[in-house]
Amino acid sequence: MPEGNWEEIRSRFPALAQVTYLNTATYGQTSNATFGAVRAHFDRRNAHACSDFLSWFADIDRIRAKTARLINAPSGDDIAFCTTASAALSWLINGLEWKSGDRVIALSNEFPNNSYFPSTLSRFGVEYIESDWEDLDRHLNAGPVRAVFLSTVNYANGFRPVLDGLAERVHRAGGLLYLDGTQSVGAVQFDVERWRPDMLSVNAYKWMNSPNGAGFAYVAPALRAALHPSVVGWRSDQGWRRVDHLHHGEPVFVEAAERFEGGMLDFPSLYGFEASVDLVLELGADRVEARVLDLAAQCCSLLEEFGGNIAHQDSAIVAAEFPGVDASALARELKTAGILVSARHGRLRVSTHFYNNEADLSLLRSALSGLIR
Repeated sequence: MPEGNWEEIRSRFPALAQVTYLNTATYGQTSNATFGAVRAHFDRRNAHACSDFLSWFADIDRIRAKTARLINAPSGDDIAFCTTASAALSWLINGLEWKSGDRVIALSNEFPNNSYFPSTLSRFGVEYIESDWEDLDRHLNAGPVRAVFLSTVNYANGFRPVLDGLAERVHRAGGLLYLDGTQSVGAVQFDVERWRPDMLSVNAYKWMNSPNGAGFAYVAPALRAALHPSVVGWRSDQGWRRVDHLHHGEPVFVEAAERFEGGMLDFPSLYGFEASVDLVLELGADRVEARVLDLAAQCCSLLEEFGGNIAHQDSAIVAAEFPGVDASALARELKTAGILVSARHGRLRVSTHFYNNEADLSLLRSALSGLIR
């Protein structure tokens, strides 16, 4: 791709010709290539009557390897596919043996996945703690911790916790680090080797611009060895590819992360996901991040022109509070004007991806000038 040819990239996303779309934190847009990959799978099914279904799993192994490359994980063996980030979180919650007195921590105002499920562990006598980021180390130092749950970017306000050294601090407290990367992977770079989470989950329909049903988890080798698979099916035994003579009896699990998948996968969505991964790898994750953060910085300046207060200005999610303005009503008025944004907890949330451009922001400015006085 010629350097800086973002308009050509934009043209690959047909929905952008219809609306001014500034809402990727809710849904990413689908490229022609992603749509084509999904359709090609169904064409293949029609052509072969699914007689080649085992070869689909060879394709999945290829997609695992690309996904590992995307997040700088050592191997495709570290990647398991799931339909949602909450499914991956369920593997963790349901696969650990909890005991009374265990302590788990989530950040305050987290996405509900990361607070709802850990809070249900009270039935085992587990203490659930919600902590502000500034108080996290105090809780880690107060005694052993079993697990810490947080998002790489907060969905409502754009906060990006500093991940450098976090895993080491959690591990020193005896805990596991679970990260939800749904609101960052595909927009800003993620480096498994640098940040070393025990598990990273990503629902790919947002910043990875993939169909619903495509998601993945990185599961560190040490956690794979300790975590009991909670979804057990015909693919749980290591000999599952020998479909003429499937193993009967207790399954022997493979060491790779696919041990948590259990059964069939959402192949159409995962083929679409592969096309989205290919695009990020084609562009370069570093270039994507630079483009995304540049547009976000321009968006911050724009919203501040109209009196918006923005607490966190270093992520793709720009969340502005406008004193005396109902953010939900403002988002509805912008939608009427053909500009799609969202509102979260009293903030107007604008989320630009690499397929956006300065003309989108100009249209947002024009619309706001008639709505905020």
